[in-house]
Amino acid sequence: MEKKMDPRHLDVVSFARDAIGLKGEGNLADWPRLAEEQFGSALSPGLLLWQLQGRMVPQPGGTDEIWLDLKASVRLPMQCQRCLSPVLDVVAAERSLRFVADEATAAALDDESEDDILAISRDFDALALIEDELILSLPLVPLHEVCPETVPMSAVDPEFDAASERPNPFGVLAGLKTGPPK
Repeated sequence: MEKKMDPRHLDVVSFARDAIGLKGEGNLADWPRLAEEQFGSALSPGLLLWQLQGRMVPQPGGTDEIWLDLKASVRLPMQCQRCLSPVLDVVAAERSLRFVADEATAAALDDESEDDILAISRDFDALALIEDELILSLPLVPLHEVCPETVPMSAVDPEFDAASERPNPFGVLAGLKTGPPK
């Protein structure tokens, strides 16, 4: 008999113990926090694809470690920070998370381990985790490889003459220096 696992209410221990895998896809509208990062409507986003895999890692002389491997990606319309027009950017996340008995253990191990550690929950929302990981994977500065329009890269107005605007404030000091002899 095949077990039906709900990614919104995942029993992480059973999921890892039975080495179950889940995958799915969804529209960006189903992921409201990630959808807020979308820019404009000129480009339509792609489907959000995700995959979860549970696994146990045997430990010599101890209890087996519980792990969850996550992969997700989506093509997300964002604003190019060079030309300010929409750019379709691939946002992808791939992470392995280790689960421990409780929050105190997770906090203690988090300081000394490079692993991503979470506390076990029998009602774990894996889809919220997927959304969190994609948000953390957003590019800091979305850019086109080559912008569709030429972007002016000059910050100086050719008609602006800074020298004629106002006198040099140190010019008065130079006059004091060459004052009458004593």
